[in-house]
Amino acid sequence: MGDRLKGKVAIVTGAGRGLGRSHALALAAEGAAIVVNDLGVASDGSGTDQSPAQQVANEIKKAGGDAIASYGNVTKLEDCQKTVQEAVDKWGRVDILINNAGVLRDRMVFNMSAEEWDIVIKTHLYGHFNCIRAVASQMRQQRGGRIVNTSSEAGLGNLGQANYASAKEGIVGLTRTVARDLGRYGIICNAIRPRAGTRMTLNEAVQEAWTKSGGAGLGAAAGETIEEYLPPPEFVSPFVVFLCTDEAAKANINGRTFLVVGGKVSLYSEPDLIKTITKDWRKDGPWTLDELIARVPKELAQGLVNPSPPKKEK
Repeated sequence: MGDRLKGKVAIVTGAGRGLGRSHALALAAEGAAIVVNDLGVASDGSGTDQSPAQQVANEIKKAGGDAIASYGNVTKLEDCQKTVQEAVDKWGRVDILINNAGVLRDRMVFNMSAEEWDIVIKTHLYGHFNCIRAVASQMRQQRGGRIVNTSSEAGLGNLGQANYASAKEGIVGLTRTVARDLGRYGIICNAIRPRAGTRMTLNEAVQEAWTKSGGAGLGAAAGETIEEYLPPPEFVSPFVVFLCTDEAAKANINGRTFLVVGGKVSLYSEPDLIKTITKDWRKDGPWTLDELIARVPKELAQGLVNPSPPKKEK
């Protein structure tokens, strides 16, 4: 075990399996005490099971670390507050929050139910907010803390995941704003878009899509295997630990989003205006439809590619 996070206390949500488990073990290996938070639901959010969280806590303690299991539901603010209080009661502080808990309810947008939309938004977007809201007061009192949120490449647009993509891209905006709200108190907030093989990504639908397209439909390189495209979670966690260190703060890393996959870490740019058309609105008033028809295709839309053009009828 290392000691870069010795004396720190971390809450990791969704830590019973997959990425969360890997993050919890990696943080513990650097000396942090861990609250292993997991409701133990299935990948679609159904059911509960306390054993995954307890198993990870036991694993950390067996390796010489310190951990407790917590079973709070991140969709409920009061549960998140209770989880924070469990950490404070046990160790007197909370230094790190890793927001990782998530569920999937994939369906094409024209078939998606309100329930399928709600549970994904609640778990991911509300879950991130609830945990941040619950821990913010404690971190402000301590005048410091680290928050790592979990977005996804799916937030850039992914077939059949309107709910998940919306939540994950909302998390990016949340990250930017939390960094600004809490930065003055020494609290750093960043986000990752991880790509890894877990029960949520190596599911039947992904396996079927891979078989049909050889991975091309998922953006894989030619000849790349699904195992190469989706490496184990352990390849993501070192960067999550890095974001929790003093070195990351000294490098002014705050409010940023990173892709983390295999041996690659990439910093995403912030959205920029790339083309502009203007008119003198004070003199000539608002745009007319004729003006927009004449100028937008040639000046703003030139070179754009439709990501999903209509299929030609056979």
